[in-house]
Amino acid sequence: MKSLILKLCTAYVRIRYPVMQYEYRYFIRDNYYSRLRQYKYLLNDYVYKKKYKTIHYNGEFQIEITHVLPFAYWHYLNGTLKKTVSCKNTKELYFFSENHEEKYEERDWTFNYNTYDCPNMTHSITKSYAKWAQVPLKEHYKNDLFVYDKPILVIANKYNIEWNKQPVNFFSIDTLDKIINTYKSKYQIIYNRPLSTHIINDNSEIMDLHEYPWLREQHPEVILMNDLYEQYRGTEVNNFNHLQLRVYANCSHFVSVHGGGSALASYFGGTNIIFSTGWMEAIFNEYATYWPAFSGAKVLHAINEEQVLQYLKENYA
Repeated sequence: MKSLILKLCTAYVRIRYPVMQYEYRYFIRDNYYSRLRQYKYLLNDYVYKKKYKTIHYNGEFQIEITHVLPFAYWHYLNGTLKKTVSCKNTKELYFFSENHEEKYEERDWTFNYNTYDCPNMTHSITKSYAKWAQVPLKEHYKNDLFVYDKPILVIANKYNIEWNKQPVNFFSIDTLDKIINTYKSKYQIIYNRPLSTHIINDNSEIMDLHEYPWLREQHPEVILMNDLYEQYRGTEVNNFNHLQLRVYANCSHFVSVHGGGSALASYFGGTNIIFSTGWMEAIFNEYATYWPAFSGAKVLHAINEEQVLQYLKENYA
């Protein structure tokens, strides 16, 4: 039956999107199939409404943020969430879950290709909001601890292997220098590039940009998220994800790069300028249509570092 339905979905997508490349139609097909599978839960979700749903995920962090978390929160609001299962250091993301299990020490990037439990299982040109709810991370984690004399500007960077190739989407030291020099007088800049010891890895090896010694020497006024973690872990924060949630909750100005970090930054309102050279998010126009839905944030997609600087000038000056 599964094979037949997938074939029917393939035919439908081919008819509806005839000029789209095959590898992209594959993603759309899987999302349609995932939505069709939701009909098997029709009575449980809308009639019986008992706590039955266990949401189990250990795939990529970005997909968890963009697709799984809103699905889980909908079930919480619906009264049907029984349990959530994910990776280490995710309890704070699922703060609403009465029974959350941190089962996995590593993320499996292939997990997304083997499950159809979530109505939006991957990137697609369309999204379903039937079982989707905005997760109030900002409201839940807003605090009086990470407050400074100037408004916060978070630079969320990364430097890791992408699609089994060398790093593509990251802020170079030259670009960081331009951003910091231009905006440090107006904002308290907090720099965030998690290390491999801070987050759960998948197939994307984290590499060394060598920017931390440079930042300490050239821009001591910049607060490093890693330093905040060393200062507050075990007292004010339970893990690095918890720290990010608490700092981001007090911020409305973000500049980030392609990946899970930019998805998380889009959960906190304000403006998020995302540097992405383009992949599925750009092909399916998700930065303009889907990502703003996480919190009502203004999401601006820059295709190169020069455009990042231009968006900064237009929105943060």
